[in-house]
Amino acid sequence: MKKITVLLAEDHMIVREGFRKMLELENDFTVVGEAADGRTAVALAKKYHPDIVLMDIAMPLMNGLEATHQVLKAVPSTKVVILSAHTDDAYVKKAAEAGAVGFLLKQTSAHEVCRALREVQAGKTFFTDSVSKRATRLNPIIRNEAGRLVKKPVHLTSREMEVLQLVAEGKANKQAAAELGIAYKTVEKHRDNLMKKLDIHDTASLTRYAIESGIIESSVQLTIV
Repeated sequence: MKKITVLLAEDHMIVREGFRKMLELENDFTVVGEAADGRTAVALAKKYHPDIVLMDIAMPLMNGLEATHQVLKAVPSTKVVILSAHTDDAYVKKAAEAGAVGFLLKQTSAHEVCRALREVQAGKTFFTDSVSKRATRLNPIIRNEAGRLVKKPVHLTSREMEVLQLVAEGKANKQAAAELGIAYKTVEKHRDNLMKKLDIHDTASLTRYAIESGIIESSVQLTIV
């Protein structure tokens, strides 16, 4: 029997080890790689072409939502199941928009995680019980309470998303440039583009946008600069 190959993307080592040991107890799974940040997850997905990536949302360097987008662009055959500590609509909606076919809470039982991965591998979607009833309405056309169409979401490039995450995490332009390996002036340009596209003109508002959009989790400790 061909085993289901899984890549684990989770920044907390203890949590990641727990998932690996749990999957190793099952006969139909094999863990092909582990990543502690979004960028490494993308690189390992390109290298191993796993059947499924179990992807945490809140990770350093690149969040799980942007990593999901990049993984699916690079390896379309891979499926992504999102892990989160929160079930807010913003996170579920962003996960679906990024292309994830599953959404699990971190406190989900081992039995349910394995069931989710098997169903996803079989071509189904799987949302944890607390969000499954809401998942059907999380589609690209979102309506407000009055039934009118909400303005289409602003498209941000992958680099703009990376800069936005670093800004929201309290990184100064110089720090962001160092982490991304690009010039300080380039970060400034991306930051300016972000503010123009989003019609946001201060760091605190960018941070609130990142939290409300599910780009970072509200539990992340932030320093507004």
